[in-house]
Amino acid sequence: MTDLARIARTAAVAAHAAGEVLQGYRGRFEVEEKGPQDLVTDADHAAQDAVVKAITDAFPDHDLYGEEGLREERGGEYRWTIDPLDGTGNYVHGFPFYAVSIGVERLSDAGAAPAVGAIYDPSREEMFLALLPPDGEAEATVNGRPMRTSPCTDLPRAFLMSSIPRNSPANAPEVRRFTHMLNRCETVQRSGSAALNLAYVACGRVDGYWSTSLKPWDQAAGAVLVEAAGGTMRTIDGGPFRIADPDMLACSNAALAEATVAELARA
Repeated sequence: MTDLARIARTAAVAAHAAGEVLQGYRGRFEVEEKGPQDLVTDADHAAQDAVVKAITDAFPDHDLYGEEGLREERGGEYRWTIDPLDGTGNYVHGFPFYAVSIGVERLSDAGAAPAVGAIYDPSREEMFLALLPPDGEAEATVNGRPMRTSPCTDLPRAFLMSSIPRNSPANAPEVRRFTHMLNRCETVQRSGSAALNLAYVACGRVDGYWSTSLKPWDQAAGAVLVEAAGGTMRTIDGGPFRIADPDMLACSNAALAEATVAELARA
């Protein structure tokens, strides 16, 4: 088994363990407010602990970076970026659209390169897993079955997702883009889970997703899934995508990405 395959297997085990923690906490968690409309539960922390244990047991020298205050630089060759509960608002309200998201980057003097992504939806028991080897063929699966992005290239027929930042005023650019696109594609929806939006682009259920307000842990895993499944990752103005930047456009293919970039520019 290659190092990347071992990492992917550990990521899946860690994501599944965290998902079991989340399901076990349903209906008995405590909620805190990190900021306006920004919630965190003790389930988030317990799920992150489960992920960290699984990773550390297998790879004690790898770096760890997580949403809930996790920052551990150990000088390893890989960095794990963890969101133990993406879609906390959905989770708190019992809306079953949330997930565990784990992305892994390979570190080198040239920078960080996306390597592995694992997203687990405990409500549907779906594991989305992908590998991007530096010199091999990409792999992307959902519950062990190969997955591919959709063939949609026509924006008027596209099913799109978008994120709108909390407390956005009616005239905010993010709101204008959302309302503009409503009549330019088949539908635009806002789900509350960036990780699952990206997983759904990767498996062909959604044709595209854009946001300008994501954190690294929101997209580190999903970006790997989309690219490994044949999709395209860009910024909303068509520039190169970077995990550390909040500006992101994920599409099923380059043609749809170009059409979406052009239309978003008109908003």
